[in-house]
Amino acid sequence: MDADFNDTGRPELLAHEQTYHGFSILLRWCMLGLATVIPTLTLWFATPAGFWGGLIAGIVVFAVGYMILVRHEEKQPLNLWVEGR
Repeated sequence: MDADFNDTGRPELLAHEQTYHGFSILLRWCMLGLATVIPTLTLWFATPAGFWGGLIAGIVVFAVGYMILVRHEEKQPLNLWVEGR
């Protein structure tokens, strides 16, 4: 890789980074949705826990998943070349 790499005049690189970032956010929300729905419906319909047990488990899974998957990424800068990324 060139030591003088400078992407300031390259809008296609920024557009690519933004598209990748948007896709990454969409993927995280889909993973969180599946991680919430699967245990909720399993506990609701396949165990004696019932509706309330599934609802409580779903809320807990969503809250923990949000903290780990979504909130962590919101604090990251979009520019990949920024120090501390």
